[in-house]
Parts: sequence; structure tokens; C-alpha cells
Amino acid sequence: MSFQVKEPVLVVGLGGAGSKLALKAKDSLNSDCLLISNNSKDFAEDVPSVHVSTDSVVNPSMQLIRGSTYNVSEEIKSKISGYSTIVMMSNLAGKAGSAMAPVVSEMCKETDIGLVSFAIMPFKYEKDRIFNSGVSLKRVRENSECTVVLDNDSLLESNPDLTPKACYDIANSAIMHVVESLATSEISHETNILTTSKEGQDIEDSLRDSLKMLYENAPPNAVKRSMLYVVGGSNIPVGVLNSITNLTSGILNESNSQIDMTSQSEESKVVMLSSIQGMTKFDKYDPLGMIPQEDTLDWSTPDCSIDCELDLYQLE
Repeated sequence: MSFQVKEPVLVVGLGGAGSKLALKAKDSLNSDCLLISNNSKDFAEDVPSVHVSTDSVVNPSMQLIRGSTYNVSEEIKSKISGYSTIVMMSNLAGKAGSAMAPVVSEMCKETDIGLVSFAIMPFKYEKDRIFNSGVSLKRVRENSECTVVLDNDSLLESNPDLTPKACYDIANSAIMHVVESLATSEISHETNILTTSKEGQDIEDSLRDSLKMLYENAPPNAVKRSMLYVVGGSNIPVGVLNSITNLTSGILNESNSQIDMTSQSEESKVVMLSSIQGMTKFDKYDPLGMIPQEDTLDWSTPDCSIDCELDLYQLE
């Protein structure tokens, strides 16, 4: 079952990375945009925004940012109301993204707005961010009609010579290819893993790296459907296109694979979007993630810090 994007559409960017992606996505979709961040430097002129204030705290924790997001929940709800579809951009490797994504996605679910969530996961060496990103992703998936996940770590695993900045650029480019196709191609309601490759490769190597990246995130039997975006397809020989089509059909099941060649880019590479049913490697980021939601006592409200203003005096 696929998710239907309905107008009017609002693109919401969370934090620094999410705001940059949202500004690009709004131009591709010709839609409205809302930026939400605890840093006013992430905002752009003439674009609506919500500032999540952490008062005098210079280096706020993820829990404090999340608690502060709840403080401006009414302002956020008023700005997202009236839209049929929200496209949310968040980097769950960052404090702001992992803090705000569960809160904003929860608001969308409460107001019965269709939500497409794009989430970027951290590198493996960012050990202090792994747990929070896993918990946030679990909540975002629960609140979203459709979730698209791109894992920076598996991209770096397939291409160890890349710098972190190069990985960010490749990830952002892959996300934008999917955003541009939202109006023309179908996206599954399940969790969708977004995979790609570095630039400068031939198309077969690009497909190989995309498949390798996919199977680092989920086992082969969990892949239910794949959409293959052939970037710059009009510049690729027909024989090569036929070859990768046959290869993809043989690996992913012919009835469940589709090819999209609408991109007019000069570069040539593969971007693959695969719907997953079952476990992914991200479920292991939270050691308690295996516990079913109905058996979890504190599921309803995400972990956050709030100022209770309690006057507690020290007793001598």
C-alpha cells in the first residue's frame, strides 16, 4: 500500500541540517515551508519559523531542547494546521533533530495530517548519538504515514575513502531525488531505506554499492519492494539500462521492483528506495527497543527535561 501525497503540502525542517534540506525541498515541491530550531542562525529570510528557546543555556542537552519544543507546541500546531501533507526533514544524528522529530511528528499524528518523514542516521563512530537516534527514529516511524531513512554509516562503510562532508552531500542529493519524485512515484507506507553511491562511478558499480548499502541496513528477506531512481537516465546507453533492470529484477523480485528515469541530471548514478518489513539495524540502537510498545510504561511522552521551578532548600 502506497502513501498518497495530497495538497496543500508543507515542508518542515528541524535543526540546522533539516532546515537546509527543507529550503531545497520547498523549491522542488513548490510548497510552503516551516523551519523549527533552537538556533536562530538556521532560519532564512521570508520563511516562517519557530524558535525553540532554551533560555540562558548555551549548550543545551537533547532532553532540554525536546522539553523546550513542548513549550512552543501551540505555536507549531497553529502553523502546521490547514495542510493535508507534511514532509519533515530531520538529521537524527544531531541534538536538535533527534530532540524535535518525535515531538513534531506526534503533533502531526494528533492533528490527523499525513506525514512523510525523512531521517538521516549517524555514523558508527558517533557513539554518543546512536542511542538517541534509535529512540527518536522508533517514535518517528510510529507517528508517520511513511518514513524514509538514510544511514550515513552504511554509506561510509561502502566508501571508506569518503569524508564526512562528502557523505552529507551524497545523502542530501539522494534525499532530494526522492523529494522531486513524490508527485510522480509511489512510496510505501512501511519504513523505506534510501541507498545510493558516490559520484564518478559507472552505473553498474553504483547499483552494486546501493545494494551493499541496503543489505547493511536490513536482511534480504525484509526487502518487500524497491524503486530504482536512475539519475541521468537519458544519458545512459539503453543496453546498460536493460542490464541493470534485469539484474535488479533478479535480485529484488521482478514484480516488486520499479525503475524511475525522470531525473534530468547530468551525473549518472543509482538512488534506490526500498520498503522494509521487519527488523532493521536501527532497532538495535536502543537496547530496550525489543520490548513491545504495549509493554512499555513510559512510551506516551518522550524523554525530556522540564523546569519544574521547585524551591527545594538544603536541610542542614
